[in-house]
Amino acid sequence: MANEELLALSSVEMRRRIGTKEISPVELLESSLQRIKRLNPAVNAVTAMCVDRARKEAKAAETAVRRGEDLPPLHGLPAGIKDLEETKDLLTTYGSPLYRDFVPGHDNVMVARVRAAGAVIVGKTNVPEFGAGSNSRNPVWGATGNPFNPMLNPGGSSGGSAVALATGMLPVCTGSDTGGSLRNPASFCGVVGFRPSPGMVAVERRAMGWTPISVVGPMGRSVADVCLLYATQIGQHDTDPLSFPLEASAYAEPWPVDLGSLRVAYTEDFGGAPVEKGIRQTFRARIKAMKPLFRRLDRVEVDYGGADRCFDVVRAVSFLSRYHDLYTNNRKMLGPNIVANYEIGAKLSLADFAWAHGEQTRLFRAFQEIYKDYDLVIGPTVGFTPFPWKQLYLDEVDGKKLNNYYHWMATKYFVTLTSNPAVSLPCGVDHKKMPFGLQVIGRFRGDGEVLGAAHAMEQAFAALPELRRPLPNLRKLEKPTPALKSIVTHPPKLNAKRAKGPAPGAL
Repeated sequence: MANEELLALSSVEMRRRIGTKEISPVELLESSLQRIKRLNPAVNAVTAMCVDRARKEAKAAETAVRRGEDLPPLHGLPAGIKDLEETKDLLTTYGSPLYRDFVPGHDNVMVARVRAAGAVIVGKTNVPEFGAGSNSRNPVWGATGNPFNPMLNPGGSSGGSAVALATGMLPVCTGSDTGGSLRNPASFCGVVGFRPSPGMVAVERRAMGWTPISVVGPMGRSVADVCLLYATQIGQHDTDPLSFPLEASAYAEPWPVDLGSLRVAYTEDFGGAPVEKGIRQTFRARIKAMKPLFRRLDRVEVDYGGADRCFDVVRAVSFLSRYHDLYTNNRKMLGPNIVANYEIGAKLSLADFAWAHGEQTRLFRAFQEIYKDYDLVIGPTVGFTPFPWKQLYLDEVDGKKLNNYYHWMATKYFVTLTSNPAVSLPCGVDHKKMPFGLQVIGRFRGDGEVLGAAHAMEQAFAALPELRRPLPNLRKLEKPTPALKSIVTHPPKLNAKRAKGPAPGAL
């Protein structure tokens, strides 16, 4: 099978064909490596790689197929791991100059599960420094470019994973999400990102284990691909007090959902999130096109309340917990986003913390009221079209100043505060001809339901040109983009030895 045809397959179909011996893990890996060599210089999505080990693992996977052994769910699929996740014997930098030589001696919980499920880990995918912000650029690896225009931001903090998926460099990639880090890059790059309910996927690296705003989850080129990966990630682990036992097989495929029976509520801005005029117009056009698909599609009022201040506080407290020692001892080595969040946290009082938790609880309860009359809530994943990666963040909307470096992500962090599971689903292009993502939000703990609904929507969208998933022009990505590396000030130490002691971790 030709490389182009092979890499165009979904990860579900790749895995099926590996099991039937139609393709081999070795063939698939080599095709992925060739694609990375050809396209990665244009987008800078894949960072540290472990090619020799991957080739050995692919060969072992091929042998297992030939022997007729029982094959795990991700058997032989090349995978990228977000560079916030500790990966054994593979450079894990968190995008920070402080860890440009950090090689962990272990896989963290999620990585170990993905590896045990048969994935062949090829390398890491790029992130902002410590995952702070939604522009995947850092002084160690440089910036990641959007696959539809490498001079634009692909989103973050799972930007490298989203780009690797969109370009077909890797069929399986992991991500994580605090204020939108799975959903924002999925929207900007035309792939699927899923923020699970807290506790579904154990998060070992979260400093404040009882605080549910940060989750780990899957990305993919389709909802079915997301389910395949998600089922290998979920379940209880003793390092995460929010995790609980789950039957993985229940989530391995999208649940069947009849779109015509669904009652769907929609909102342009969740009652207060900044959204530019062009995105509002795009969203209204999508609502008009989608209306015949559902039993009901109604606009609803959402209680936005004090969501901005609430997220400021709960996010800053997490940064205060995780980065106290780094800020105290190495402040000059930290980027502006980390410093800003830490310093917000340092000024907070116990009264601020108490208010934020109370307001988050109130927002949660108010949002759940919508689900008494509706099965889903939908809105724009991102309130803005992709902007140049050279611009660290957006600071205004239609001439109005935004509050801070992440305020432009409010359409996503509002949902973080409510804790509802949410899918960013590709839904055509926006007013600038860039990918537009639809945020599909399920009821509390309704992970299987919302994935099933998103899958049914995805299938319906495929028949409608204005709604179907856009694809990047890969031929235009065959020319390198040197500017992406221009911001590197502390390049990675690629020959670093395994570190001693615990991993520093990141939110």
